Amino acid sequence: MNKKKILNDPVYGFINVPNDLIFDIIEHRYFQRLRRIKQLGLTDLVYPGALHTRFHHALGAMDLMRRALNALQEKGIEISDEERQASMLAILLHDIGHGPFSHTLEFSLFKHVHHEEVGLWMMERLNKEFNGALDLTIDIFRDQYDRSFFHQLVSSQLDIDRLDYLKRDSFFTGVYEGAIGSERIIKMLNVASDQLVVEEKGIYSIENFLSARRLMYWQVYLHKTAVSAEVMLIELIKRAKQLTQQGAGVMATPALSIFLEQNITQEDFLNEPEILDVYAILDDSDIWGSIKFWINHEDFTLRTLSKMILNRELLGISFSNEPLGRIVTDDLFEKVKANYQISDNEAAYFLKTGSVSNSAYISSGESIKILRKHGEVVDVAEASDLPNIKAMSKIVTKYYLCTPKELL
Repeated sequence: MNKKKILNDPVYGFINVPNDLIFDIIEHRYFQRLRRIKQLGLTDLVYPGALHTRFHHALGAMDLMRRALNALQEKGIEISDEERQASMLAILLHDIGHGPFSHTLEFSLFKHVHHEEVGLWMMERLNKEFNGALDLTIDIFRDQYDRSFFHQLVSSQLDIDRLDYLKRDSFFTGVYEGAIGSERIIKMLNVASDQLVVEEKGIYSIENFLSARRLMYWQVYLHKTAVSAEVMLIELIKRAKQLTQQGAGVMATPALSIFLEQNITQEDFLNEPEILDVYAILDDSDIWGSIKFWINHEDFTLRTLSKMILNRELLGISFSNEPLGRIVTDDLFEKVKANYQISDNEAAYFLKTGSVSNSAYISSGESIKILRKHGEVVDVAEASDLPNIKAMSKIVTKYYLCTPKELL
C-alpha cells in the first residue's frame, strides 16, 4: 500500500505525508477522533465558517514543522532524520488529548487534568503499539531531549502550534486582521546556544504576530457571545453530572455517561486504563447527541439550557473592567429566580460571573529571543524601537456577567 499520500489543505495547499510511520499514526483511531472535535469549540455560533477541526490544525502544524526544519537545515543546523520525524510527530500529536469542544470542557468532564497530560498518556499508548517508535517524540514533547529548540518548536511563545492556529483560525473565521506571515517568520528562525531564536531582520514580523494574536483573542477566542455559549455548556454538563449522580436518569451516549457518573481524576486515568480507552472515543458528537435527549428532560435547568444552546438562544453577557459588586449580583439573582420561578440552586445556573484575560506576550519565563546581527541574543521586548511589544506584555483582564438578556 502506498502510504506517501498528498493532502489538500485549504490554508497551505498540498501537504505531503512523508513516511509510513506518520501515515499510520494519522490513520490511527486516536488521531482520526480529531476529525470530530472542532478547533474553536462553539465559536461557529459567532463566525459560521469556524467549523474546522483539530484534525485540520494538526496536519497544518505538521507541515509548518517540516518547513521550519528545512529552514534551519538551510542555515547549517544539523538535524537527523530521526529528529525530523520525531519533531513532526510531536507537533502532529500535540493536541491529541483534547476532549469535546477543545478547551471548553477541559475541566468539566474530569478534574485537574490538562489535555496535555491526556495527550501524553495517549502518546505512550501509541508508543507501545508501535514498538517504541515514539520514544524520541515523547522526549521532545516532554522537553527531556538535550536539544531544547526542538521542544520550543512544539511549545513556546513562538511555536509551530501558534503559527498554524492563528493563520488557520483567521482564515476560517474571516477575521483577516488576525492573519500572520508565518512563512516569513519560519524563514527568520535560527538556533543559538541550543535555543530557538529569530534573526533581527524578522523582528517586525514578530511584532505583527503578537499584535494579530492579541486581536484574535478579543475578536475570536474571547468574543463575548462565544464566552456566553461556553459558560452555558459548562453549566449544562455540570447539571447533567449532578442529576446523573443523584440517580435522576440522564440519557447520554455510553462514553459520555461514564464521565457523568464518575468524578474522574488523574489517579483514575492512571489506575484504570479503560478510562483512557473510553475517552479516546469521546468527541463533540457525544455532547450534541446527548443534548437532543436532554431537551425533553423533566428537569427544568437541564431542559432549558439544552434548548438554549441547541437553538442559539444564549444568555446575555456584558464585560466590564471591574468585578461586579455583590449588591448588583444579589439583585439579579432574585430576578432570575422570579423570572423562571425556580429555586436558589437552579438559579445559580442562569447567573454566572467570571473573568477572561488576554496577554499577547509574557516577557517573563521562556521568552521570544532575537538574534542580533553581531551575535547578541536579547528578549524581543528589549528591542528599543518596539514599544508596542512592551505594551502587549501587559495582561488585560475583563470581568463578565452572564444572565438572561431581558435582565441585563
